[in-house]
Amino acid sequence: MSTITQLIHSIPVDELTGAIAVPIYQTSTFVQEAPGVNKGFDYARTNNPTRQTLENIVAQLEGGETGIAFSSGLAAIDAILKLLQAGDEIVAVDDIYGGAFRLFSKVYEKFGIKVHYVDTADLQAVVNAITPATRLIWLETPTNPTLKISDISAIAAIAKAHQCWLCVDNTFASPVLQQPLLQGADIVVHSATKYLGGHSDLIAGVVVTRNKTLGAEIKFYQNACGAILSPFDSFLLIRGIETLHLRVKQHCANALAIAQYLEQHPAVDKVFYPGLSSHPGHALAKKQQKGFGGIVSFTLKEDTDEAAQAFVTSTHYFKLAESLGGIKSLLCHPASMTHKSIPDEKRRAAGVADSLIRLSVGLEESDDLITDLAQAFKSAEKKLPSVLSTSNIL
Repeated sequence: MSTITQLIHSIPVDELTGAIAVPIYQTSTFVQEAPGVNKGFDYARTNNPTRQTLENIVAQLEGGETGIAFSSGLAAIDAILKLLQAGDEIVAVDDIYGGAFRLFSKVYEKFGIKVHYVDTADLQAVVNAITPATRLIWLETPTNPTLKISDISAIAAIAKAHQCWLCVDNTFASPVLQQPLLQGADIVVHSATKYLGGHSDLIAGVVVTRNKTLGAEIKFYQNACGAILSPFDSFLLIRGIETLHLRVKQHCANALAIAQYLEQHPAVDKVFYPGLSSHPGHALAKKQQKGFGGIVSFTLKEDTDEAAQAFVTSTHYFKLAESLGGIKSLLCHPASMTHKSIPDEKRRAAGVADSLIRLSVGLEESDDLITDLAQAFKSAEKKLPSVLSTSNIL
């Protein structure tokens, strides 16, 4: 059976009514036959049938044992960090999502958890950053927003040798393109708001663990701290996952066409997309992923905030907004939006330049999206003719 067929038929038919769609159990509590005697549910914070179905589906998608759904991606990350205690250390990717950096630096560092940021594409840098106190290695691959690629299997071996966990943020790739648990990771986390949901209509996060013991620990924090995903949002997320394979396939095709267009544009300095042979992580991405994803980032030859602002306010189909992974194309300026919480010096050192622009390529026709980018370059040139010369546009 193909993975797509398996996914579709892993979504159960309701035994009570025969409903082919998963019912929304919009209830706060469940009647018990006697104290502690119930049908597997007692209070909806602890467990809910709709959320439980979602958690089982996501665990299967990632090839893991336990899925845990949260009210946001950051709530999911927060639950993982609660596995740590004062004195523990984290080795984290330097090109990290701004929200994760904020959580690490502004919340958990004050509780005595130290974070070392390194280029995880460099295996020796990972090894050098590990100390006897290291408890967790934190990867994004591809990273947000410069799309660096890290070797999951190799870093999993490093983590195992040093008796620490490896967590991979798999938001950008999605389980359609990459399954880190099958490559040795211990934990996978998603901002399910993005590709898993896919329609820009919910906020959610999910964690999947490779073994049940670790899953039970994170499940404990889900219940103890209460950042659960609602039944209705669980239903929406299941509905989004049903078309995940089809959507990701088109995201990838469109993103490659746009990356190829940008690579030859005279106003563009660098294009970050692992599907391009020019990308330093291309060979590794080809090895450990089944596709290259729907995110494309690029910098302008004039590396200024003003140049980027002129461009991102000139598109029509690409809407200026936070987030990514939806059916409609979005763009953002990470330096002033998604990564604003990271100090400028640290942000630039990680490769997030002042002019870097991130595209979340949607499901529109690729020719229409390229036409939109072309007119945006022309419009931006009118705003800043000295810095955005678009002569000889192809």
